[in-house]
Amino acid sequence: MLDVLTLDQLRIFVTVAESGSFRSGAARLSRVQSAISHSIANLEAELGVALFDRAGHRPVLTPEGQALLANARDILLRIDAMRARARGLSEGVELELSLTVDTLFPIATVGAALTEVRAVYPAVSIRLAVEPLGGPVTSLIEKRSTLAILVGEDFRDPRIVLEAISSVEQVAVVSVKHPLARQQMSRTISLPDLADHLQIILSDPTPLSGGRSFGVLSPQTCRVSSQDTKHAMILAGLGWGRLPTWQVERDLSEGRLVRLATNALGRNSQVTSEAYLAHRLDEPLGPAAQIFRTALVQRTAIQSKSGPSRPKDLTSNIRKGLSAPDQHNNR
Repeated sequence: MLDVLTLDQLRIFVTVAESGSFRSGAARLSRVQSAISHSIANLEAELGVALFDRAGHRPVLTPEGQALLANARDILLRIDAMRARARGLSEGVELELSLTVDTLFPIATVGAALTEVRAVYPAVSIRLAVEPLGGPVTSLIEKRSTLAILVGEDFRDPRIVLEAISSVEQVAVVSVKHPLARQQMSRTISLPDLADHLQIILSDPTPLSGGRSFGVLSPQTCRVSSQDTKHAMILAGLGWGRLPTWQVERDLSEGRLVRLATNALGRNSQVTSEAYLAHRLDEPLGPAAQIFRTALVQRTAIQSKSGPSRPKDLTSNIRKGLSAPDQHNNR
């Protein structure tokens, strides 16, 4: 008997349960109440259980009806997902949107853009990776990702199309507990001073660096594989290094980190790098990727207009107007 169940019956059952009455369910489905009642009665007969207790003014789910309601909802959700996927396939929508993001780029912005993709294409799966340095461009070259977000000018490839979307600020910081934080209260930090202390730097998981070092100023280094680890090590007082402003803004304002007072690491110890949305030249963006691109560009444009708040610096009252030579697009 269960083979004669229809999706329409299940949808009516769920609608009546959610609306609280046959009359409200009929109105929501634009049906007459008698048709709704007849459909529920047929469903009960086919299942062999009473779904509603009709003794009162309003129908109330029986224990059996309450248990089967979860199954009915699950079936309808799966059917809707199947229909959405079939519609996407007919429109050429990707089955999966794969994305690799530079560790310097604010991941919350990526999440907000992906949420908009899901709102339009809920059947599209998402695969997201966060990698430093050459990781994002390598993911495109190796076809592990459809899209990538790159930060800086160090890694380029003629097979990759780049679109500038925003900029990322990095600031040289150190823990307030670190000797450099105390030292800079009395004088500007020099390059030899920096070289006397451990520098926390990111390691490139790819061979694209080819032995190059990016922004390494100290012979004493601690190489880490992720930006979060770098952040944690600097907070712990192990050493100094550059971190994205969005990541350390709160630490600076609450006094856990301070900017390094030096003229060797950019104006006010800060450098700015361009962020790019990238994809392969031979693989144009599909509908879901286009939605992501539009959402990301819009969100970064809004953030650019509003501007990031500037973190407070514990030494700002002592050090004013730090000068610097050229900004270096290194990490």
